[in-house]
Amino acid sequence: MDKSLKNRSFYFDNAKFLLICLVVFGHLLQTFIAASDHLKLLYVFIYTFHMPAFVLISGYFAKNFRKPGYLLKTLKKLILPYLFFQTGYTIFYYFLFQENSFSLKLLYPEWSLWFLLSLFFWNVMLLSFSRWPAWVGISLSIGIGLMAGYFDIINGYLSLSRTFVFFPFFLVGFFLKKAHFAFAQTVAAKYVALLVFFVAACLIALHPEIEENWFLGSKPYDVFVDSNAVGALARSAVYVINFVMIASFFCLIPKRRLFFTKWGKNTLYVYLLHGFFIKYFREEAASDFIGNSQTFLLVLIISFGLTVFLSSSFVTAMWQPMIELRASRWKSFFIRNA
Repeated sequence: MDKSLKNRSFYFDNAKFLLICLVVFGHLLQTFIAASDHLKLLYVFIYTFHMPAFVLISGYFAKNFRKPGYLLKTLKKLILPYLFFQTGYTIFYYFLFQENSFSLKLLYPEWSLWFLLSLFFWNVMLLSFSRWPAWVGISLSIGIGLMAGYFDIINGYLSLSRTFVFFPFFLVGFFLKKAHFAFAQTVAAKYVALLVFFVAACLIALHPEIEENWFLGSKPYDVFVDSNAVGALARSAVYVINFVMIASFFCLIPKRRLFFTKWGKNTLYVYLLHGFFIKYFREEAASDFIGNSQTFLLVLIISFGLTVFLSSSFVTAMWQPMIELRASRWKSFFIRNA
């Protein structure tokens, strides 16, 4: 067995790989949702759980945050790559979109980079929220997520909106134990999860007018509705949907080692790098595709292939110095292939 996998959880690596596949698939799919109602419904279905589930896993593995040097290590792990890729995406957009001026906005994360900033803030917020009983901290975090929608200044700046809106998932993950996930792996739980997914798909199909941006958590209420009271109710409903769908997703994850398990440890690479391909595709190639069933299959294949490629030992070895600030994979890759 690969030494890097010996002490890892196959269950969580499986979950992370499937989630990052859905992230790539969802971002590609977004290109076509304006032209296809069916693809939009699938897009909404994915967004009911895939990023919140990723956030929950991140919280689950943040239990060591009180160890000496943890926050400093987290700062280096998240903020330095954020600065590097924020600059990289800015340069990439400058040439891709042939912009007239170069503008680097470090406080407004480019596209998917919001996750790095928010993940750092969530770890810092644990210093306070971890001191309270779970139900108190989670209830307060949900209240903050609901209140955030009332303030226009809480938006994409420093990823504040998503930081507050998605923090309950991170905190729930932090408080979860192995026993909770063991229960999710029972046969009965899997049948219930399949039923939940089926019902959710039916409800989404019956309401094609649903606003997909509600599930992004990136904007205040007045962008969507005239009444902030309605906005809070809508976000409350979204929270309920998110948690039910997240629980169902984890019930369906296999716990044994599969052919893709080994790639589950490389999700950060996929997350940071896939945006270059997606943006280029949208700008240069998307017009050649039509939003139909054939496009769905093609996008699905492209998404899986891109995820596997960006998870490969070659790509991770090349990019490790920029993402992890070390070169252990680079050395082992070239020694192994010498």
